[in-house]
Amino acid sequence: MEIYFIAPWRELEKIQVTIASPWKARLMSNTAAPPLLPETDEFFPGFERKRIRTSGAEINLVVGGSGPPLALIHGNPLTHVSWWKIAPSLARDFTVVALDLRGYGDSSKPEGGEAHEAYSFRAMGQDVVEVMATLGHDRFSVIGHDRGARVAYRLAVDQPGLIEKVAFLDIVPTHHVLSEVSVGWAQESYHWFFMSQKAPFPEDLLCRDLDYYMRYKLNKKGVGIEIFGEKALAEYIRCCTPEAIHAVCEDYRATLGIDFEMDSKDFGNRFVECPALVLWGDNSHVGRHFTPIETWRRYAHDVRGEAIPTGHYPAEHRPDIVYDRLWHFLKD
Repeated sequence: MEIYFIAPWRELEKIQVTIASPWKARLMSNTAAPPLLPETDEFFPGFERKRIRTSGAEINLVVGGSGPPLALIHGNPLTHVSWWKIAPSLARDFTVVALDLRGYGDSSKPEGGEAHEAYSFRAMGQDVVEVMATLGHDRFSVIGHDRGARVAYRLAVDQPGLIEKVAFLDIVPTHHVLSEVSVGWAQESYHWFFMSQKAPFPEDLLCRDLDYYMRYKLNKKGVGIEIFGEKALAEYIRCCTPEAIHAVCEDYRATLGIDFEMDSKDFGNRFVECPALVLWGDNSHVGRHFTPIETWRRYAHDVRGEAIPTGHYPAEHRPDIVYDRLWHFLKD
């Protein structure tokens, strides 16, 4: 269903969204999310930093707040810091766990294995399950962006009894992406195929100037790099080390190998059964090259969502919109 409404975040501007009727009813209701907290000098004020050892890695994370448990999973080339603008606000109503995926940030970077299986979305998802269990949560909701959303998808399919709700930020399923490659998407997402090449070819080239690589990677067309702020940008650059680059390449090698094999086997047979929210930027590669709601309905049974006026990094570009949409979804 396509509708138009006057967006509360931008007066007198009409934004086209594609949503399911129950989601429309919630958005149009008088229920308002608490206001987004202002940014502070700290990334996660009041949160506790922890390191938790799982069966395959050592995971760096922050945890804060109270209420139903909620895992936040970042994308590439980011870290848990990518949630800093919305996590404190979510923590007023939820126990928020923002973690670095294995291979990213300050989490450990294990060897990938012959088939790069240590960096499969299933292996990364198992880290999330074990982290949440260690913190006392045997059922939880999960929000993922980019690579983190692909981990969230694998989690929701593999372990439906553990996942209450799931939100996917700016992706369509990996199986669809790789089964229906378009020229436009491939041009914008060249790194999927470059970083998956045999080691050490992409690693050697990228590591020649890591600062340049990070600034180029994060500087999306029509958006710019300013959305991150100098503090977060410096943190992402700090975490971009040769060891991290190798781990990220292993991540993409797994995607085009073992992950795609799993997804192909599951397609049409196993689905995301829990409620799923899909948010994507109307100025991102997802908005330009896919029809996200229509696509996700081939992989999940209970989908709602919309395009929002951002690029590929919505939680840092427009935290006000992302927080509002996530709050309504999780509280519904």
